[in-house]
Amino acid sequence: MSSPRVMMGGSAERSMDFKGSGKRLLKQLAPDRALLWVMLAAAVLSVGLSVAGPMVLGWATDRVFAGVVGRELPEGTTKEETVERLRSEGDGSLADMLSGVDFVPGRGIDFGAVGEVLLIALALFVVSGLLALVSTRLAIVVINRSMHRMRAEVQAKLSRLPLSYFDRAKRGEVLSRVTNDIDNISQTLQQTMGQLINSLLTIVGVLGMMFWVSPLLALVALVTVPVSVVVAARVGKRSQPHFVQQWKSTGKLNAHIEEMYTGHTLVKVFGRQRESAGQFAEQNEALYEAGFKAQFHSGVMQPLMFFVSNLNYVLVAVVGGLRVASGSLSIGEVQAFIQYSRQFSMPLTQVASMANLVQSGVASAERVFELLDAEEQEADGPSVERPERPAGQVSLEKVSFRYEPDRPLIEDLSLRVEPGQTVAIVGPTGAGKTTLVNLLMRFYEVTGGRIGLDGVDVAKMSRDELRSSIGMVLQDTWLFGGTIADNIAYGAAPGRKVTRAEIEEAARAAHAHRFIRTLPDGYDTVLADDGAEGAGVSAGEKQLITIARAFLSDPVILVLDEATSSVDTRTEVLIQKAMARLAHGRTSFVIAHRLSTIRDADVILVMENGSIVEQGTHDELLTAGGAYARLYSAQFAEAVAEVD
Repeated sequence: MSSPRVMMGGSAERSMDFKGSGKRLLKQLAPDRALLWVMLAAAVLSVGLSVAGPMVLGWATDRVFAGVVGRELPEGTTKEETVERLRSEGDGSLADMLSGVDFVPGRGIDFGAVGEVLLIALALFVVSGLLALVSTRLAIVVINRSMHRMRAEVQAKLSRLPLSYFDRAKRGEVLSRVTNDIDNISQTLQQTMGQLINSLLTIVGVLGMMFWVSPLLALVALVTVPVSVVVAARVGKRSQPHFVQQWKSTGKLNAHIEEMYTGHTLVKVFGRQRESAGQFAEQNEALYEAGFKAQFHSGVMQPLMFFVSNLNYVLVAVVGGLRVASGSLSIGEVQAFIQYSRQFSMPLTQVASMANLVQSGVASAERVFELLDAEEQEADGPSVERPERPAGQVSLEKVSFRYEPDRPLIEDLSLRVEPGQTVAIVGPTGAGKTTLVNLLMRFYEVTGGRIGLDGVDVAKMSRDELRSSIGMVLQDTWLFGGTIADNIAYGAAPGRKVTRAEIEEAARAAHAHRFIRTLPDGYDTVLADDGAEGAGVSAGEKQLITIARAFLSDPVILVLDEATSSVDTRTEVLIQKAMARLAHGRTSFVIAHRLSTIRDADVILVMENGSIVEQGTHDELLTAGGAYARLYSAQFAEAVAEVD
């Protein structure tokens, strides 16, 4: 049996496997690889055209500058003659600079040529923008499809998890992983994936253009890259544990809120509002601290990267100016290079600034993957068996069970229940009464022995078929948001169409028909998701609805686990009469603390410490004067004391 610590994702101090979880998250996108390739192709073309833009604008700048220079020089000479004249006059620096300018003495700015170049640049940027739009749209489609699959995968996983997982896990914590963490992954991918791809492609494309324009300036621009990498690595390493703790704290806070809201009536009855608020404040403060540290450490990265980017800009501007002065580069090429240096620094800064989002998303992804990796219940065997004629005969042969390996609960328990018998199970809390029913339903697997249903080992039956033969009514009622008719019809087999007549027949059998008819909308009365709010339905009436649901399933075996504990005396009598009538032909297991409800049972089992210490009818057990008689006397004395 896995410990709660392992099942819920380990300790809060354990640092996450960022690399492994990140790779696994990216694999979630694999089913849409065709769209990913189209998206990547659109992004490559978009970035390629965008990267070509500054060079085209540089051509326009060269044409304007050449026109300005040519207009100031006398017509009738050539460029070479002008440069030689400047050198002979001792103005070598100006001569070197003009040698790199394609001017014609006496000719001004060719606005037609400049306009053509600008139109080319405009066309490049427009097409680049449209391709970027296509790439972004495809990225959104891929991400939403992936999140749709992940939610479906999580839902399917929850249906395969054993009951022990939910016994140990806090409901609010599980809900936080299914909702908050998956939403955070979705937001992270939508905000970062397209931009990250675009940034990486921009870095590659700009770097190529920079080396094409000037290898020397490119090397100068790359001087600051190691600094950027060191900054990103250091800050990321310090902030990642805080993001892990942030989402763990979020899960704990949600679990506390869910528990306090579910039991808000009891919180008020026992005056625990201040204590509950104190616990909330403590966990809220822990979430604040983790969130603040995570955002602060990751937030430092962007200003540091801007500082490194500005250093890069200064270096490029200085060295580029010297290259223009020497005539090695034109002003337009240096202008284009400065734009490239900014384009090169900007995606680096963007990638760094996205680190907090990526770390937060991967932290949530790990929590979801821990849920998906949780140990599942054993699958049904490839060849399942089924009873030839379901009759309800149940046999337990030397059954043993323990929740923990070193703590036995049920040891060497044997029992045989004939079809149609009503078996009552009584005993003190923790004796193993509900556990016995859970073993019959295969919510837990026996650790030793065998449970048979009509001669077939239940371990060899499919769980669906086994549970379809058993109707169960629990002490805690569960009704979903919907009409009363829908809630009763929920007991029918999946895919089976239930008529209103069948629903009403089940309600009559459970003695629920009368009170349902008194409601304003009758069977069409809508219940809230807590089963009663706004509908005027009491706790006992809710229990009658759940019993009607069990009757509609027409089970071979009927299990009532403290089903009458929340009803009044009159309703209890009605349920007993209904049970006596409906138990005909069915094997019934009744778990009860109130011994007055089981006097008519065919067999009463008295359990203590996981063993059956007595069994017999009500009168036989009272005559024996054993454990059952002591329980009955204690309840009778308690009832007399209450009357007095």
